Amino acid sequence: MGKWLVTLGLILVAAGLLWPWLAKLGLGSLPGDIRIERGNKVFYFPLTSSILVSLVLSLILWLLRK
Repeated sequence: MGKWLVTLGLILVAAGLLWPWLAKLGLGSLPGDIRIERGNKVFYFPLTSSILVSLVLSLILWLLRK
């Protein structure tokens, strides 16, 4: 269980570091991503992008198990 948590943490750190380059590809501004701006406050929730990343990671992990 500990190895999985460390691996998940490293994946999240890598995704965070790669996010500026992924944003240039359109990830983070897909239809369905929620962005609310009120004054100088911005709330951003990348719903569609999260689902897409989850599907890709699930496919990769499924292929690695076979």
